[in-house]
This record gives sequence, structure tokens and C-alpha cells, in this order.
Amino acid sequence: MAESDDIQETTGRHSKYVLIRYFIVLALLLPIAVGIVFCIIDIALVDRNIWLEIADKERTKIPDRIIVPNRGNIYSFDGRLMATSFPRYRILMDFRGEAIDTSAFYQQIKTKKGEKPDSAAIKASKENGVDSLAFYLSKKFNKDENTVKRQLKDAVKRKERRYIIHNRRISFADLQEIRQFPFIRLGNNKSGFIAEEFVERQRPFGTLASRTIGNTYATLDSQKLTQGSNGLELEYDSILRGKPGLNAIRREAGVWRGIPIIEAENGMDIRSTIDVEIQDIAERALLNELRKTNAESGTIILMEVKTGEIKAITNMGRTATGYVEDRNRAVADLLEPGSTFKTASIMVAIEDGVCQPGDMVETGDGIYDYLKNGKPIRDHNANKGGYGSISVEESIWHSSNVGVAKIILKGYENNPMAFIDGLARIGLMEDLHIGISGAGRPIFRTPADAKWSKGSLPWMSFGYETQIPPVYTLAFYNAIANNGKMMRPIFAREIMRDGKTIERFSPEVVKESICSARTLRIIRDMLLGVVENGTGHPAYSPIIRIAGKTGTAQISEAGVYAGMGHQVSFAGYFPADQPVYSCIAVIRRPSPSFYPSGGAMSGSVIKNVAEKIYAAHTRWSVRELPVDSSAINLPAIKAGEGKALRQVLNKLDIDLDRKEVKSPWVLASASDEKVRLNDINIQEGLVPRVIGMGAKDAVYLLENAGLQVNLSGVGRVTSQSILPGQKVIKGRTITIILK
Repeated sequence: MAESDDIQETTGRHSKYVLIRYFIVLALLLPIAVGIVFCIIDIALVDRNIWLEIADKERTKIPDRIIVPNRGNIYSFDGRLMATSFPRYRILMDFRGEAIDTSAFYQQIKTKKGEKPDSAAIKASKENGVDSLAFYLSKKFNKDENTVKRQLKDAVKRKERRYIIHNRRISFADLQEIRQFPFIRLGNNKSGFIAEEFVERQRPFGTLASRTIGNTYATLDSQKLTQGSNGLELEYDSILRGKPGLNAIRREAGVWRGIPIIEAENGMDIRSTIDVEIQDIAERALLNELRKTNAESGTIILMEVKTGEIKAITNMGRTATGYVEDRNRAVADLLEPGSTFKTASIMVAIEDGVCQPGDMVETGDGIYDYLKNGKPIRDHNANKGGYGSISVEESIWHSSNVGVAKIILKGYENNPMAFIDGLARIGLMEDLHIGISGAGRPIFRTPADAKWSKGSLPWMSFGYETQIPPVYTLAFYNAIANNGKMMRPIFAREIMRDGKTIERFSPEVVKESICSARTLRIIRDMLLGVVENGTGHPAYSPIIRIAGKTGTAQISEAGVYAGMGHQVSFAGYFPADQPVYSCIAVIRRPSPSFYPSGGAMSGSVIKNVAEKIYAAHTRWSVRELPVDSSAINLPAIKAGEGKALRQVLNKLDIDLDRKEVKSPWVLASASDEKVRLNDINIQEGLVPRVIGMGAKDAVYLLENAGLQVNLSGVGRVTSQSILPGQKVIKGRTITIILK
């Protein structure tokens, strides 16, 4: 009990001392806490303006900077990238950097007489001297090493502030590689290395549909913003461009920092209607004909009949260096359409009861001097005696100017405005609201115009004295193919953000019916007859039925036709029985050494396009195909990782030569229906041999060795820019070609 009492007494004394110490500490801290609260109130309320003035003095004099948003991408109808923005860099050096004097850049090690050079100076000279930098730059940009070295030394002597290392802009990957080069790797402040960023618009498919996709240009506000200048880039510029943000430059903790005030909003993406395969087919077919006829320019458009979606559009013009995509003639050019307009004239006449397909018209010897002034209407075969008496249907088949003119004069000579009203009724004067900036609209003369004359009506009937952009002519023929329903041509399917659809553009009907069902059947039969029996026969294909109308027109300049060349065209659709695509091809000013023919020139282009599209979309079941007796039993086998290769060969039940291989990487060869594997020797620190491998294995090996890889082509590797067995330089770029 006595012991217990002693413990309690001791515990009580300790508790008393702890409380005393606690209150002492609390008494000391309380004034400090009160002082802190007082200071906070004083700073926030009493001295607020003073501290704000101090903060303003600490802010940078550098103005706030715009945060440039990423411009949206443009895709093909199936999601393939057709236009995108990439950062590119111009690289320079400021040779007033501090490292010029401290890194032995000249590789001239200064020592006192009788002394040995300092080892650290020698090392710095070798690692960061002008010789080393010149060596790496010359290899990177394929330049002469001595020339690069001389230019660098001259720039240092002149103390150039903006010495351009390479004239062309480089990629981010190249920039990262160059940052590791001797001297430059000392850092921007020491070496004076400068990388100026630019945003470039690139088209992965090159010139395909380039005028429809459009171009961009840099704005003049020095903020690296881009704006569309034509095509879809201009039409949807506000959507693609996005909204810039604002970056405030502030000094915090002695360091200048960029603080986003307004976040940038990246541009949205556009999914176009362009089909890359069809676009490529159309462009090649047109280009071949332009080169063959040495024509001045050409245009081709393909539209999906049911939707009005433009699947291909190409505008080629001749330059000193060849044919290139120039202005968007398909939607902007106002052209006298020539004989493709005869279809519209006869449609109006049949609808108004002026004629029937079997009615006969006298064309005589192909010369009709309607105005009695010595400037007659002529048929293309007038030098051969003309067509004589032919039916209305045959006047379309053979594209008789005299025949169509006489039919239209018969019905509308005393009331030409009724003919103009008929053209409006069948949809030729509709505003299609083409979704491309700079698009034109048809221009038709009327009896109220000052330039209307007695000859205007007959000449208009076969495609003169009126101007129509090719895309409007195409929309008319598309309506014929689409059971009379005229669709608005569309170039964009949807607007997207982060892969999600924001707005979808649905097919839009401009006119429910351009004519009666009976007239439509007659016209479609006539257009099929043009190809199978008339001037469009060069467009005839035994593979796919094509219907359409040829056109050949003289080109006028300042009202003069003589000697100005010709424009030939073909407008129609295919397959004729169940149309999927409508089309128009226009070739302007073919060489005078070729007889101008809408069928032989433009019609041949359409035939080639139709057949290739048909072939590309034809599908056969493998089980229905006969066995090829000459087929090779063993597939082509790539070099690569041995374990994976053995698994594939076992799955395919292919015999494998059991020769022992030690390396995990093998080269495969086939003989006598067996596959033999041989070792590929991979040594650390040496560039591996990847020839014969697929892209996956080749990239793995090269990057694992410390190299950066550029790929070109598809298939298996056929060459590598750095030969196997050379010593690996970490970070160096190697290019491999696959075929």
C-alpha cells in the first residue's frame, strides 16, 4: 500500500509539471498567432494598395501571349486523314552565346609556353568543338563537312545573332536529335541554339483533291494562326480554326511563368465525302488523257447518285513543269456547256409536247443558215454530207446541232421565254448552294437582255449563249440517274470533336422531280443510245453499261470563237440500269493536232474510271474460284523473331527444316516445300541487319539498339540507310525502305 501511494504521488507531481509547461508554451505561441492574424489583416485590408503596386512592379513587361489552338483535321469519307497540322521548326544559332569562349569551340587550346594542354580543355574541345558539330550537321543534312565547318567559323567571327543552320524547316523528331549534337547539347543559353516553331498544314495524300480540300495561309498578327484561303479549309474555317487562348507572363518566386488566363479551344474536324480510292482513279484517268492530248486543263467530278455526295473532284492545269491542281474549275468556271446541254433542250421540248422521240427532223447536208447571214449552224459531219432526215432520238445520239435547233425553233421561235421557263422548270436555274467558297451560278440569257438576238434561241438549244459551272451540269445528269430527284452536291459529311459527331450533313433534295416519269424514261433511253449507238461510243464498256451525252464546244474570248480552241466533255452515269455514280469530265483546249471529240477524249476518261471502280468493288468468294495449278504452295516468309515464326508455320502446317538455330532472330528461306531458318547475328553496340524483316520486328531491333527509325513504304525491309555492323551512335536516325 505504501508503494502504491508513492506511485500516485509521483504521477500527480508529473501531471502538474506537464500542465504548467503546456500553459507556458501556449502563452508564448498565442502572441505569435495573434501577430500573424494581425499581419494578414494589415496586408489584406490596410496595406492592400501598397502591396498591389509592388506586385505590379514585379510583373513582366512582356505582353500576354496568344495560345494558338490546334487547327482541326479534314478526313475522307471513311476516316482517312487528308489535311492536318504539324509543328515544324527553323533552327538557328546566336553566336554571342557564353559557351563560344568557354567550350574551346574553335578547338584551339591555349597554353603557356612549355605547359601541356589541360586535359579538361582537350576533352571539351573534342566533345563540343566546331569539328564535332560540323561532322554531325553534315551527316544529318547531307552536306560537305568542310563547307559546314568553314561556315560555322565564319559565323562565329562575325558574331552572327541569327545564323541559319538549315534552310528548310525540320520535324520535332529531327529537332530532338539535333539537340543532342555536340556544342548544341550544352543548352540553349550557352550554345545560343534557337528553334523557331511554325505550324504547317500537310496533306498526307499529296495533291489528291487538293483544291477541294483547300489551302491555308498564316495571318499577319505574328501569332502563328492559320486561316483557310479556299476549298473546305475556307468554307469551314471558323470551325476548323478553333478559338485562341491567352497566356499571361508573370514572375513567380523569381521565375517567369506562363499562366493561362483563357484556355485555347482546338478546332473541330471535318469528315468530307471524298473517297480516296475513287479520287485516285479519277485523277489518274484524267491526267493520262491530258498528257496524251496536251490539253490546257481538265476537270472531272464523280457524285453518288442517291445522296449527292461528291466522291471525287479533280482540277488539273498545265504548267511549265507539268499538270498540277490549280483553281477549282469544277465549281467556279462559267463555261458554255456545248452539246451536253442538248439533253435539257429535248427534255423541255418533250415535256411541252413539242416533239416525241420518233418524230423526224430534216438536217439536210448538216448546214442550216437560219439567220441568212452566211454564219450557219453546222453539224460536225457537214463535210461528209450531214445526217439527212433523222429522228429526234437520233439527233441526240449523233449530237446534231441542226436537228436540235430545228426542234426548239419549231416549238419556241415565237415565244422563246417559254423555253427559258422550261429550263427553270427542270431545275437548271436552281441555286444549289455549293458548299465551296467561290462557287459560280449558271447564267442564262433571256429575251429581255440587251444581248438577246434572233440567233440566241437556236444557239442556246445546243449549248451556247449560256454559262454553267460543270458541277451544275453534273447535278442535272445526276437527277436523271436518280429518277428525277435533284440533289444538292455536298462535300462534307459531318463535323466532329474528339471523334464524336457534333453535326451531320444529310442529303438534301433541291427539286423532287425535274420532269414526268415518262419523259425521264425517254431521256434515259436516249442517253444509253448515245453511248451504244452514237457519238459517245468511245465510252462504251463491255464490263459496265454507261449512259451519257458528249459535248464539243468552241471556246470564245471577247465574243470571238475562231481559233480559240475547243472544250470537250462527257456527262452521264453508271451503271446505266441501276445508277450508283454520276460523272462529268471536261477537257479544255486539247492540242490542235487532235480532232476535238467529247466521246473520244472525255468519254474515254469516264469509261476508264467506271471500269476501274467496278473492278475495285467486285468481290469474289475464294471458295468459288478454281484452284491455280501454278500457285506457289509456300507463302513469302519474312525474317524476324524465331519463336513467333515457328508458331505461325506450325499453325499453317508447313514443314520446317529442323536445322538448329541459336539466335532468337532468324532469316527464313523456302525450298522443296520446306522452310529453312538461319541465324541472324545481333551484336550489342552494332547496327543490326533488318533487311527482309517486317516493320514491327525491324523497328523493335533498331530502337532497342538506340537508333531513331524513319519508315517508308509497306511490306518487308529492302534497304537500310546505315549498313549492318557499323557502330551505333545513340539517337542517330536510320531510314528503312519497305516494299
